[in-house]
Amino acid sequence: MHGEPAPTQSMMCKITGKTIILLARFFSGYTVRWVDCQPETCQRVYFANHTSHLDAVVLWSALPAEIRNLTRPVAAKDYWDKSSWKRFLAKSFNALLIDRKQIKVHESPVDLMIREIEDVYSLIVFPEGGRAEDGTMGSFKSGIYYLAKKRPDLELVPVYMENLNRILPRGEYMPVPLLSSITIGHPIWLEAGEPKTDFLARARDAVRALKDA
Repeated sequence: MHGEPAPTQSMMCKITGKTIILLARFFSGYTVRWVDCQPETCQRVYFANHTSHLDAVVLWSALPAEIRNLTRPVAAKDYWDKSSWKRFLAKSFNALLIDRKQIKVHESPVDLMIREIEDVYSLIVFPEGGRAEDGTMGSFKSGIYYLAKKRPDLELVPVYMENLNRILPRGEYMPVPLLSSITIGHPIWLEAGEPKTDFLARARDAVRALKDA
């Protein structure tokens, strides 16, 4: 699959990025809680439930500035590459665009992400892959397992996002201002010899548990 390298942001992108942050705060009205986890600039993979196209932007916007500047949301290129305006927006919040329709034989999506973040950037990922219209969490796909296996030094930080699906429902283009919440939990790691299915279930449970934390 193909991705976009970390862009060198122009002044216009930086201004747009700040505008995106303000709009995300306005439309989502989010509150952020860190539960058994502290904001750190160490390399992490923030993995969250996925219900809206706003998820990546809102979570990125909600991080403290020093963390946000070192964090790249992984986003679908087939959505964000549809127009020059969307491409510009993606660049403004430093997205790493993954092309889900094209596969490179010699580089998996996980290898691409690892190459792009080097020893600098953290990631925001949504292990379900697609969005859940009713807010119910689906099964996690294997990407996060392989990320953990190939980069065991990365902290895997679960995140639960509440109410984003109502702010921008599927098929809608204009968000509706509502209150939402973001809960960021204790990091997890892949345990030695842990089977993939066990790890994916444990990671999913770590996100789901934050709903009532």
